[in-house]
Amino acid sequence: MICTKCGAEILQQFKFCPQCGTPVPEQDAALQPKSSERAMAVASKDIPTLISVPAGTFPMGYNEFNRKVSLLAFELGETPVTQRQYEYVMGRNPSKLVGQDRPVECVNWCETLIYCNSLSMMQGLAPCYSIGNATDLSKFETTSPLWKRVICNFAANGYRLPTEAEWEYAARGGKNSSTDQYAGANDIDDVAWYGENSNVTTHNVSTKAPNSLKLYDMCGNVAEWCWDYMGEVPIMTLTNPHGPKIGTMHVKRGGSWLDDPQQCTVYFRSGSAPTGKSSSLGFRVCRTLIETVM
Repeated sequence: MICTKCGAEILQQFKFCPQCGTPVPEQDAALQPKSSERAMAVASKDIPTLISVPAGTFPMGYNEFNRKVSLLAFELGETPVTQRQYEYVMGRNPSKLVGQDRPVECVNWCETLIYCNSLSMMQGLAPCYSIGNATDLSKFETTSPLWKRVICNFAANGYRLPTEAEWEYAARGGKNSSTDQYAGANDIDDVAWYGENSNVTTHNVSTKAPNSLKLYDMCGNVAEWCWDYMGEVPIMTLTNPHGPKIGTMHVKRGGSWLDDPQQCTVYFRSGSAPTGKSSSLGFRVCRTLIETVM
């Protein structure tokens, strides 16, 4: 169990939270998760660990709307960015559902780009994002119209958000694309914290099974921001698509702790305004493998 006040883990026999002393409510069996939370499978670190995703082609989308998409190799975060990782770089934790090893949430799209550039500069890498000549995006208010001018240099070696094509390709298992509805399984309870098993909260990352690439929480826990604007994906062969150049909504993928199974599938897509934020929305980082574009 998780304390709803401080986020501490509570054993079933406890009547009070050992950290803050909050009384533990009686648990209705009908509200218990269908599968229990396991120990974290990956070590908690201040900097996200990246997993290599080899180049390949896959059918993006669902059923008759499938289209062939080819992608260069890239690296993707092993888990969503955690609160520990966000606070290490940004010096603050904006999350409502607090826990150092839970996904960071309540970050809007602009704030994810600020984090990516800040982490890149901290690691001595070239920032991917710029507005004009500026790469220190923290100087821009997230409500500023100047954010419409932000560009991504996909040839830079710094951190960035994945495109939604990269996100779906990785969720499906890369070049050995799986037909599973969820990232790593057809049984959602094996791989995702979602509306029916989450106990109305986020959970520590990597406490569900990974997919074949060893990526955790691609479905459930928190939905994830992508780089792209929300738009129709053309039914045609695409190579390294970066999405529409203009738009008002940005893509989010994967579903969350409050969503139904359909919203947690590898192909479901929805959008949010770039200033939108909620306790069900986070992100994971990506990097271009530079040797593949030289």
